[in-house]
Amino acid sequence: MSSSEHTQVLIVGGGYAGLSAALFLALRGVPAILVERHPDTSVQPKAFGLNQRSMELLGTVPGLTELIHREQVMDFGKDAQIMMATSLSDPSPHVILGAEGSGTEGEEDREFNDLDSTTSARFGGLAQAQGERILRNRAEDLGADLRFGTELVTFEDEGTSVRATVRDTTTGEETTLEAAYMIAADGWRAGVRRTLGIGTRGRGDLSNMHAILFDADLSEVLKGKEAILAFIQEGDFSGVFTYSGFSGTGREGEYLFAVNYDPESELGPEDFTPERCVADVRRAVGIPDLEVRLVSDAAYAIAHRTAERFREGRVLLAGDAAHTMPPTGGMGGNTAIQDGYDLAWRLADVVNGHAGPELLDSYDTERRPVGEHTAAQQLLEFVARVAPQAAEGLPPKVPLVWQYLGYRYHSQNIVTEADDDGSLVENPFEATARPGSRAPYLPLEDGATSTTALFGGHTLLAGPRAQGWVSAFTEAAAALGVPLEVHRVGSEGLRDTEGRWQELYRAGEEGAVLVRPDFYVGWRARSASGEAAKEAEAALRTTLARN
Repeated sequence: MSSSEHTQVLIVGGGYAGLSAALFLALRGVPAILVERHPDTSVQPKAFGLNQRSMELLGTVPGLTELIHREQVMDFGKDAQIMMATSLSDPSPHVILGAEGSGTEGEEDREFNDLDSTTSARFGGLAQAQGERILRNRAEDLGADLRFGTELVTFEDEGTSVRATVRDTTTGEETTLEAAYMIAADGWRAGVRRTLGIGTRGRGDLSNMHAILFDADLSEVLKGKEAILAFIQEGDFSGVFTYSGFSGTGREGEYLFAVNYDPESELGPEDFTPERCVADVRRAVGIPDLEVRLVSDAAYAIAHRTAERFREGRVLLAGDAAHTMPPTGGMGGNTAIQDGYDLAWRLADVVNGHAGPELLDSYDTERRPVGEHTAAQQLLEFVARVAPQAAEGLPPKVPLVWQYLGYRYHSQNIVTEADDDGSLVENPFEATARPGSRAPYLPLEDGATSTTALFGGHTLLAGPRAQGWVSAFTEAAAALGVPLEVHRVGSEGLRDTEGRWQELYRAGEEGAVLVRPDFYVGWRARSASGEAAKEAEAALRTTLARN
């Protein structure tokens, strides 16, 4: 028996990208159906940590960041540590990123600790397994239709809609779904992308890994080692160990060790018998007779690939389906969340009639260069640790916090200024408020709020004496039927207590900026204008593809 249903957006995949898209679409009242072939969210920890950029976006959902911080297993600025060692029993490990007060703090550590000056968001210290469960529950609370245990069978872009057949993996019942758009968030295997014939760029598979989730008493060997990650390297034996609750299971005594194996060798996933897994864990820990209880194991590849395009007709790629990158730096999962948010606000504006359908073209134009740059930076970190000779031809290293909050966009839906240098990244500690850049964080009203707290929809942020722009944008938004939040710095409740509006936004008291739902500046005026009404309408039309 089969049935037929209609929805605005079909989402394929229930990882970070798909769940984020479903969450933020539900927040905006857009009907969507998510299908995921697995019966539940991941049991494997996968990525660790939600960086400040992701937490800013998740903060647009009431109560969500508070929930994440209640469930997190560490506070990044206080007890974060990453080390390299021959085993966990190594008496002299090399600390890459040191805990606060450890005496190993470097320039990048100081930048992490200084991020409070650039955002009110705090790092979310939990594994992806925990994060996925939280996002799933919150999305369902908001009314999202999430169908786990349901697989995509076929799909076809019919020009005016996407028609797909999905199957319940338990009953075998098939359903025909018709959607205005489809998001392919089906992971690194990228079945939808392959079906569409979209190629990839990059260095391909770099390493095969086998993730071993296990239970053991490591209280003595881990005493005094409060780390997120330990990179294990002894001769040709290497892998990554995750501990102190960071495995994401929330169960005391469970840990994860992911061991590398050569993709050119004859060794395959089927060779990781329970006996081999136990032996690898014992070697990584450095205790030959350690009592180990295996919980689960899974094979995966560390790879470097970026799709040649992120859009094909009415199908849009997100997460690992769009860009697969090494885990060094923790950007893969965060980039997936940011893809989901970016697609959600664009699709919501398009299906609600606030934006033209061409707005979706700039998803590829803007997000693909960011995905390529981020993947290259993660690759650079990976080869620096495991194969420095492979770094030739890669771009210069960019500080990780710049990747968090400093990436830039360039597209036809941003009103670029004449002196823009076209850069892909800027120092967030020297934010410019240039169109295409993240709107700077400005504390307001004695630190009780900030500009960041005002964002999440289309927002006009105006200077203390910018009444001309306030009136012009209010009238233009009403005429175009676009919801617009208007805030004037210096008005009641929005006092610029530090007097930094002009410094941070590079605009005078009569200037203004138009901030998109993703917290990015789409247009800026440094001063007043005699043609404010005309310029305001043009700015809205450009940023929303209403031309």
